[in-house]
Amino acid sequence: MEAKRKHDFEGYLLEAGFLSIEQVSEIIAEIEQLPSHHPKHGLRHADKKLAAVAKLIRMPYLQQKAAQFLSPNAQVVRVILFDKNPDKNWLVPWHQDRTIAVNQQHDLTGWKFWSIKDGQHHVQPPRELLDNMVTLRIHLDNTTAENGCLKVIPNSYRNGILSKAEIDEYVANRKAIECIAQAGDLLVMKPLLLHSSSKALKPTHRRVIHIEYSDQTLPLGLNWL
Repeated sequence: MEAKRKHDFEGYLLEAGFLSIEQVSEIIAEIEQLPSHHPKHGLRHADKKLAAVAKLIRMPYLQQKAAQFLSPNAQVVRVILFDKNPDKNWLVPWHQDRTIAVNQQHDLTGWKFWSIKDGQHHVQPPRELLDNMVTLRIHLDNTTAENGCLKVIPNSYRNGILSKAEIDEYVANRKAIECIAQAGDLLVMKPLLLHSSSKALKPTHRRVIHIEYSDQTLPLGLNWL
């Protein structure tokens, strides 16, 4: 409950040593065996492409952790592997995670900006659904300012879905926090929390398993993937 109170207050929480080094090494070993055509820097549906990640999300303590911030009905709804590295060293501007992956496109009031990513339908749902989601980001490498760690602005998720102009104004008047972490550490965050990352000054692997959870039922005709 203490973790939930902190999360509700700030919108993010870092927890050290969530995975063991052995667990991290098992996942990295399989990532390094992926065929060259797989985009390792941004691998969607990573739980369907990596057995070690599928094994990870079946572990009860992940669901239990998500349930602390949602409810016992929390379920995995999207899994992505990110790897910022010397070949793919990107900058991510300040933004919110506003889209979800669903089984089909459906005409619904308040559901916007439909798109196709990796062959699957994505959409921005109403704020109420995003407020009932949480993301667990598991670090597979040490993450520092020098290799492009995530930056967040505490409490920013409370303002709902923001326009670009609103984001720019909010960021200009708030202090950002660098989420420096060790391999195996966990970052819990709200999707609407403002976050960004700079290009790495000293590019190395910065691999993260990004796991989204929700305890909400989708409208009739839509299903989580």
